[in-house]
Amino acid sequence: MSSSANNEDLSYDVVVVGGGPGGLIAALTARHLGASVLLIEQNFDVGGRGVLSGGGAYLGGGTSLQRAEGIEDSPERLFQDWVRADSLLGRYNDREVVWAYANNSAATFEFMTEVGNVKWRPLGAADRLDTVKRRAFSLEWEEPAGQVVPGQFGSGIVRPLEKAARELGVHILLKHRMVSLHRDRDAQGAKGRVSKLAIVEVDDYFTPTGEVISVKARQGVILATGGHSGNVGFRRMFDPRLTEEYQYTGQNWAPKTADGEVAAMAVGASIWGFAGQTNESDGQLSKGLMGTRSNYHGLLWSVDSPHFFREKATGLKPSDYQNLVLVRESGVRFYDETAGVRDYDYFAAAMSWSGDPEKLNGGGPIWAIFDAEAVEREGWNVTPPNVDTDGFFFSADTIEELAGQIQMEYQWRPMPPGNLRATIERYNRCVDEGVDPDHQKPTPRFKIQRPPFYAAWHTPVVHDSYAGLRINGSAQVIDTEEAPIPGLFATGDCASGFTQHGLGRAFTFGYIAARAAVSTGQARTGSGPTSNKDGV
Repeated sequence: MSSSANNEDLSYDVVVVGGGPGGLIAALTARHLGASVLLIEQNFDVGGRGVLSGGGAYLGGGTSLQRAEGIEDSPERLFQDWVRADSLLGRYNDREVVWAYANNSAATFEFMTEVGNVKWRPLGAADRLDTVKRRAFSLEWEEPAGQVVPGQFGSGIVRPLEKAARELGVHILLKHRMVSLHRDRDAQGAKGRVSKLAIVEVDDYFTPTGEVISVKARQGVILATGGHSGNVGFRRMFDPRLTEEYQYTGQNWAPKTADGEVAAMAVGASIWGFAGQTNESDGQLSKGLMGTRSNYHGLLWSVDSPHFFREKATGLKPSDYQNLVLVRESGVRFYDETAGVRDYDYFAAAMSWSGDPEKLNGGGPIWAIFDAEAVEREGWNVTPPNVDTDGFFFSADTIEELAGQIQMEYQWRPMPPGNLRATIERYNRCVDEGVDPDHQKPTPRFKIQRPPFYAAWHTPVVHDSYAGLRINGSAQVIDTEEAPIPGLFATGDCASGFTQHGLGRAFTFGYIAARAAVSTGQARTGSGPTSNKDGV
């Protein structure tokens, strides 16, 4: 099918915005129920962040896979697990949302298995709030054009769903981005249903290139746009420290620019679940990779990926933080480098004020400093495309020269050479003495002394979006007057009320949203689904 659209009114029963996990299952479900469906995706391929993932989804409540492994589960138990008051993951959840998830989780799993043809590995160990095994992982899928991310299994879910959706007749429109939603008003000006949306064609860097196109949605619009982590102004509503220097997971593949949230808010939608975003309970921040701008630790990009032209570097993954020190833009250490990914005091220290007189929020860049001996111990290749030398990786023969080279858009001043020299000299004395009196790094082991010396970008990276559009148990978007917005639904990271990591909530509410959109749309029109004209 063509990935472009004619500049005329297109009309479908259901329009899904976003081709990630939630959008794919929503499109497949709606089409399976007989609706005509258009799926809009801004990238040149579907999959969203799901294709970059490990392919794991919390789906339980009594699935066939659970029964086959002798695991007893129920919707009631699933609900109780995910609203536990003794956990930061559970206490802030919207119980109506979790109840809907619990009662539809097993049905979602069976639909993905039977209609989506997803194949599953044995269940993994119970983790996070699950008290029994629920998290299912897909089998690996061989990407025909080379894996996007080596060793990840997310393609084992999204590719079968895509194949099933195409075979069933879902129209997929690539390289188009939603601009706005339209909500009807009656003669007295009262707000009505969301009946259409505006989209525009974009290039490989998501920049609009064509004219705005209008698309009608007779039964519903389902937003599956992937959250807000890449929209600096939006994410700072939840944490003012998250200024522009913080990159986010999969940013060059699946930009999470809050398109769904912003468009829905413009027609009256409410934002929800702020505490779920701000309680730092489940790794919304990560230490990440080094030397690359898209630096989430779980994404080691393949240079053979058709996407790599945007990525530019694979990055370096430290195996032992004894091999480096971490400094702020001042050239001064700030915390024990061996801190784990759940040590939120580390992130607090990294994001404390940098001293920038014009920018009081945000912590500024964090740099990993190491030497040639560390490169040998780690077995790193410190040349492109392993590192991004366009502002995210530097090398020099002296510490002072290294500090002087560190200049990029997020560095408000050159790193003071004297500060970095003093930091390294003091750290080397700590190695001699076997004690770190400044930050209690356990028995510092390796001096930084043999040139060349290196500085690699190692600034915390933003991960999940847990706050977003308020939805109810039918995945309907709720407005600021606490009423559903007719014809508008949401799933995945752009929806809120449920601090669950992974794909399970996106799949479940994509399934719920599609069923609700089709049923309410049919009730509104008093007829069954209608066929779309062949406009794409």
